[in-house]
Amino acid sequence: MNKYAIILAAGKGTRMKSKLPKVLHEVAGKTMLGHVLASVSSLETEKNIVIVGHEADRVIATLPKGTNFVKQSEQLGTGHAVKIAADLLADKEGTTLVIAGDTPLIKGETLKALLQYHESHKATATILTAITPEPTGYGRIVRGKDHTVEKIVEQKDASELEKAITEINTGTFVFDNKSLFKALNEITTDNAQGEYYLTDVIEIFKKANKTVDAYILKDFDESLGVNDRVALAQAEKIMRQRINTQHMINGVTLIDPESTYIDSDVTIGAETVIEGNVVIKGKTVIFNNVHITNGSRIIDSEIHSDSEIRNSTIENSRMSVGSNVGPYAHLRPGTVLSEEVHVGNFVEIKGSTLGKGTKAGHLTYIGNATVGEKVNFGAGTITANYDGRNKFNTEIDDFAFIGSNSTIIAPIHIGKNGLTAAGSVITEDVPDESIAIARGRQVNKIGRAKKMPHYRGK
Repeated sequence: MNKYAIILAAGKGTRMKSKLPKVLHEVAGKTMLGHVLASVSSLETEKNIVIVGHEADRVIATLPKGTNFVKQSEQLGTGHAVKIAADLLADKEGTTLVIAGDTPLIKGETLKALLQYHESHKATATILTAITPEPTGYGRIVRGKDHTVEKIVEQKDASELEKAITEINTGTFVFDNKSLFKALNEITTDNAQGEYYLTDVIEIFKKANKTVDAYILKDFDESLGVNDRVALAQAEKIMRQRINTQHMINGVTLIDPESTYIDSDVTIGAETVIEGNVVIKGKTVIFNNVHITNGSRIIDSEIHSDSEIRNSTIENSRMSVGSNVGPYAHLRPGTVLSEEVHVGNFVEIKGSTLGKGTKAGHLTYIGNATVGEKVNFGAGTITANYDGRNKFNTEIDDFAFIGSNSTIIAPIHIGKNGLTAAGSVITEDVPDESIAIARGRQVNKIGRAKKMPHYRGK
């Protein structure tokens, strides 16, 4: 049977108090809508349709290639939002999932189970429901004497007896597609909100003696709909716990999971050890047996096996096997460390490649440089790559030795086994196996210190 999905993402999200469309707020590094689409993708649907409205162009820009969308120019309720997809779906045979774009915690496995339940029970509609001791604010599931679903009553329309019901509507449904669009033509705005409720199709089905069933969620957390920043933080916490648990199951050691923040698209290999207060974001890939100490922050980077990151920041960079960084180092975008490279404390590297076994121990800036193997950078070295308008490249060949406090003015080339004397300002190329000395000659003025303001006597 063909499967389709309609994702509701048109709302403004007034309670978020944000210029950003609600569904584009992130949970664990991915938009809420992105999480929903990822879960829906596990169903192998024929067509996914996202209903967009508020800031439609911004939402559309985030959609995966090939995703269909329909603009809801006027928000008249959930029933109206689904109905505007009629031109794309109304004549299709099959099953349609309707889900809100602000439910980032719902799992693909849950949606699969929901569809299987719907099809095995030959229902016209199946509601994803949940049991909660605190149902205030949710639509209540009203069941008949035979325990089938009679209707869904919204909070504002519920009687006192109905408000006491603890089974609630999560806002996720599965429908027989043609029956859904036929029923949508019959719903009205005769309710407290003056809107077209999608839930009203349930009563229409019941009056037509069609089967309406409900599948109860096993994990209530999955039902969370995010309407404000409080719920957003709650979703973030739950998602991170879920992510961290899975990494630990996969063989990653998290010393303090409560203070470890890993985005949903991060990949981490077994035997890696991550201390507390570590943030790993974006599409970072970490291989096996990596050690990351407290305070480190890694974004969209590739960290190969047997590497170590000590209290440092890594952005859009690659660390090869056996390399180590920190403490207090900063790899900026475009940095590549080859095997066994050592980058020490207070070293910043940007847009540069360092060859195997190269060392930059401390207090150094390397920018727009191509560095060979086993080069040594002394403390205080600077590659001066920017003249205020243009950036220039530095090339340093294998086995070069850069003396402490050298300033290397790009564009420049330092040859194999070349050496710069400490304190030099290097403005010209250094040939292979040569020493470059570029500093003022020292002159000692004997006894003159006695006349200087700092002098305090012997």
